[in-house]
Amino acid sequence: MDIATRVWNHKWKIDPIVRSLIDTDFYKLLMCQSVFRNKPDTRVTFSLINRSKTVPLADLIDEGELREQLDHIRSLSLSRGESTWLRGNTFYGKRQMFRPDFMEWFEQLRLPPYHLERKGDQYELTFEGSWPEVMLWEIPALAVLMELRGRAVLNRMGKFELQVLYARAMTRVWEKIEAMRDIPDLSIADFGTRRRHSYLWQDWCVQAMQEGLGSAFTGTSNCAIAMRRELEAIGTNAHELPMVYAALAEDDAALAQAPYDVLSDWHEEHEGNLRIILPDTFGTAGFLEKAPDWLAGWTGIRVDSGDPAQAAEQAIKWWKDRGEDPSEKRVIFSDGLDVAKIRELHGQFAGRTNVSFGWGTLLTNDFRGLVPDDRLAPFSLVCKAISANGRPTVKLSDNPNKAMGPADQIDRYKRVFNVGRQALQDVIV
Repeated sequence: MDIATRVWNHKWKIDPIVRSLIDTDFYKLLMCQSVFRNKPDTRVTFSLINRSKTVPLADLIDEGELREQLDHIRSLSLSRGESTWLRGNTFYGKRQMFRPDFMEWFEQLRLPPYHLERKGDQYELTFEGSWPEVMLWEIPALAVLMELRGRAVLNRMGKFELQVLYARAMTRVWEKIEAMRDIPDLSIADFGTRRRHSYLWQDWCVQAMQEGLGSAFTGTSNCAIAMRRELEAIGTNAHELPMVYAALAEDDAALAQAPYDVLSDWHEEHEGNLRIILPDTFGTAGFLEKAPDWLAGWTGIRVDSGDPAQAAEQAIKWWKDRGEDPSEKRVIFSDGLDVAKIRELHGQFAGRTNVSFGWGTLLTNDFRGLVPDDRLAPFSLVCKAISANGRPTVKLSDNPNKAMGPADQIDRYKRVFNVGRQALQDVIV
């Protein structure tokens, strides 16, 4: 694929950004099945949140074009080949990961309506409805906004400029890959769907990782690419589950129990597979302190905010305190990674625990410094559940710059989850 030529051709006709309902992260489908079984009647609202206010999305992206892309997504349904792949493939060593009742529902699904409104130089984009349906808007909505922002910049460039740009970007990715080849027992996957430069670019990066790193590259979070390239689909669960479960809690005691109820349902749903804990939704320290003993037997922990080394040390101490051997556990780092941080964390924790990396935005969207005024630099865009059954959701994180929710509810959650002083850290992406 000549990406530069394809980008040049964007100028002349509609080119759908999202062409498949499985052009999404694997964990969205795993979580969707769990929600479909455990909380199907929950009503949620998801909303676009641009943490990078200096990026004026409404000034860069034409509203008509945005609506055209979103409307196209609403027309999508599973193809026969996609359904066959989900029904018959082996994921994490398990056949029929997706149950027949869920697949029958998914095969009939069309994504629900959206609400789009311009507010100053930003867009307000929200999705409301039943949780299993609305949650599947998150990843394609982000993909559309990220790629349209990129196209707004690329449309001003000539054909040869585009060819040079992508040659430089490809060189950068390959140099990163070469810089990791000497890391012993490296285990790294592509987690870059959410804020990628484009589908074509993510697909190219995945192929480069596959060729450049061989067996050290363990797969991709993107289901469509995993199917197309015959790779492992990688993913477990995300902050969305405890955020919504917590919002549904009737009192403080139920609120404190909500993160563990999520994992109890998850354990039952997947019969002991996919046992990776994401502990930072309401603060890692408090989560581990109050966690039931049965959670210590799970496979590992994903670190997604705060100081990654500190979080890994907390996990190792927790396992030791609960009589578990950290060297048999897995720590997955997935926040703001690039080569230097990957090398640093691997050097610090390899041997003490099994170390893995989910490499995201700085794999699939690192065009920093490649165009004037850095207009293609990655930025922090998320699409989160902001309410459940009319109640606001909250995320505290281990980095208060990633916190979200009404101020009074943030204070309540900090009290319930015993969150003390937190250190502010820059949000890279």
